[in-house]
Amino acid sequence: MEKDWQTLTATARQIRRDIVRMVGAAGSGHPGGSLSAVEIVTALYFKVMRLDPERPDWPERDRFVLSKGHAAPVLYAALAERGFFAVDKLDTLRQLGSPLQGHPDRKALPGVEVSTGSLGHGLAVANGMALAGRLDGRDYRVYVLLGDGELEEGMVWEGAMAAAHYRLDNLTAIVDHNHLQIDGRVEEVMSPEPVADKFRAFGWEVQTIDGHDFGQILDALERTREVKGKPTVIIAETIKGKGVSFMENQAGWHGKAPKPEEVEKALAELA
Repeated sequence: MEKDWQTLTATARQIRRDIVRMVGAAGSGHPGGSLSAVEIVTALYFKVMRLDPERPDWPERDRFVLSKGHAAPVLYAALAERGFFAVDKLDTLRQLGSPLQGHPDRKALPGVEVSTGSLGHGLAVANGMALAGRLDGRDYRVYVLLGDGELEEGMVWEGAMAAAHYRLDNLTAIVDHNHLQIDGRVEEVMSPEPVADKFRAFGWEVQTIDGHDFGQILDALERTREVKGKPTVIIAETIKGKGVSFMENQAGWHGKAPKPEEVEKALAELA
């Protein structure tokens, strides 16, 4: 297991480098919330989910929905490092004609399950996938990553109610709880707290973890398989801009690209 964590840690570092490099090259994008979700996405794509990069539409695959679609760089980096497409394609982020658009497009890029960007929709779509799996008699699992600012969207709670009503125990929601959104602290803009109590009240199994600790992430994801008759949410406490000192806990880096000298400084920190 220690070797697995070392490999995951090295992969996460590379994904962070990819995020910084591609957003810097594009001159636009969302580094802060991409960097906060790196360990979560790395654990899913490189340890937990059943996938085949050679067959991105394999019916038995597990599904991942990036509900906070503006964090597309972390998804693109994970897909590339996992082998869904060539890593050098990351350099085309947000360029005209590139399949790596500012928000994920399922028709443009292999491995993207859902086109996201309008916040609040991802959980509802993930519910549909989980229901479809049950109806089709398949045992795949569905994972959906939400931002904590996204919890301000009413449709999230409609989705939470529906998931519990239909007892979707093949569904796991993960909240990237980094406490910052584009306008500042989530609790000050429109507080969704107490998040854990709200999900419990809607009928969910709830876990709270350190979202940068691979041990806690993997243990939490494994426990979701033991939960029967209801969906699970993992509230992952994270740091916006994690891994880059001058971006950490700074709302200003929600949707701002680093300048060339800042890219160089960040990559040096991530060496």
